[in-house]
Amino acid sequence: MIKAAEQVAYPLTGYFSNLVSDYLEANQKLAPYYTHTPNIDGVKAAMAARDLFNTPRVVLVDALNKQYQGVSVLDPVTANIQALKESNAYSVTTAHQPNIFTGPLYFIYKIAHTIALSRSLNKQIPGARFVPVYYMGSEDADLDELGFVTIGGQKLVWQTKQTGAVGRMQVDAELLALIKQIEGQIGVSVHGAAWVSLLKKSFTIGKTIADATFEIVHHLFGEYGLVVILPDSDKLKSLFTSVIEKELTTGFSNKAVQQTIQGLSAHYKVQAAGREINLFYLQGNKRERIVQTSAGFEVAALGLKFTKEQILEDVQNNPACYSPNVILRGVFQETILPNIAFVGGGGELAYWLELKNVFAEAAVPFPVFLLRNSFLLVTAKQAQQLQKMQINTNQLFKGRPQVIIDSFVKANTSHHLHINAQMAAIEAQYTLIKEQAAGIDASLVDHIQALAHKQAQKLLQVQKKMLRAEKRKFEVEQQQITKIVEQLFPGGSLQERVENIADWYKIYGTHFVSAIVENSDDFSKGFTLLYLDQ
Repeated sequence: MIKAAEQVAYPLTGYFSNLVSDYLEANQKLAPYYTHTPNIDGVKAAMAARDLFNTPRVVLVDALNKQYQGVSVLDPVTANIQALKESNAYSVTTAHQPNIFTGPLYFIYKIAHTIALSRSLNKQIPGARFVPVYYMGSEDADLDELGFVTIGGQKLVWQTKQTGAVGRMQVDAELLALIKQIEGQIGVSVHGAAWVSLLKKSFTIGKTIADATFEIVHHLFGEYGLVVILPDSDKLKSLFTSVIEKELTTGFSNKAVQQTIQGLSAHYKVQAAGREINLFYLQGNKRERIVQTSAGFEVAALGLKFTKEQILEDVQNNPACYSPNVILRGVFQETILPNIAFVGGGGELAYWLELKNVFAEAAVPFPVFLLRNSFLLVTAKQAQQLQKMQINTNQLFKGRPQVIIDSFVKANTSHHLHINAQMAAIEAQYTLIKEQAAGIDASLVDHIQALAHKQAQKLLQVQKKMLRAEKRKFEVEQQQITKIVEQLFPGGSLQERVENIADWYKIYGTHFVSAIVENSDDFSKGFTLLYLDQ
């Protein structure tokens, strides 16, 4: 399936922030904001720190066994769940919300990277066992972000009336209607019917989105031993009650994160500012903010009010009602899992770097953060077109079709479109005139400089008009370049942020998943272009 692979340094793509580039290059400006380096030495240091923490392994395994009841569990998953009881077992984790039908491609890439890293660590560190884990952010309530999928360039939106935590929403007729649309799009493809069948099996009326996502992820990655964890659980939340109580009584996370933000914001854009209380209250499908008041606490949208004593009692009796926001979610994850490495995207890196002090205050080990692998899938036809149009990788990542078109025209025209030499000659003449005028009247120098600048601008306009005139002779090539750039960078964005696995599963079936796993790096070395065989 994969004919060739090519890597590009992340900064050269133009799609990643300065913060990401600086982190990958170990810039010392970021050193105060993480604990372990993103390499094998950092992993070993994270293991040592994890060994000093009392990870609730028995409760974790019991909760996982309960979550997998009723699912046809594959042997590698069963073995990995049981291994988590042992002190020499560690998890390698990625997290993502339950986008309908797995959402954008990078959802698949994050999980594949987690599996590849676990495999690599199992080979590099004898005597230890590393288990890949997908932590489902099922309590996220942003349906605008999670409730759509793009297939074949068409955005399909789930028009449900349900609100609140998306993971707790249920599959309804509106969601099944989307599956019907997908079937119409890809059903006749080689493996299209298989993908539609998997959707129909996983997403059935009345099933929660969390459970449906659980099933489809298990089907795709179970053979690799991936363990899926649903954190929206009484058992698991009960392990976090001491941190919840500390947050309610001291507001520690906001104080801790503000210290970090002051330092980070001097150089980078702050990702998540947090709130005074970084907890939500879950009731049914509703997920609403907890706010501290003079009388105690309230959840205004749910009509709930608590004194301090009442809410602390409620935490003990109903731990599943308390949902951490982005500032505390990672602390919860690292409390319940024996985790040593977290695989995430650039946005996740930005807010994880804000959290080191929060973890310290909660007395929870901070993991190694690894930037997830990124891929650009290039079909055989597209590769041929790129070669024909003389578009190399560096040009391709400039992103804007007009930049590539200009380069193509300049490389293929029979005319000389640059007037740099002429402009340099004219500038030299103006320099001589300035020197001559300065000896007569120094006040003339500024006037001559203004004339020189005006003349240069007019010449640049002439050069642009020459290029535009020549480009009209390459209209067919312009259309071809514009089309292929839009295919590879839909809407000017990275392919992985837009397209869904359905576009590729319909062609390659399960081989697509295995190819992504096999081509995933452990410690991300660069943005990877995968050239496909069809």
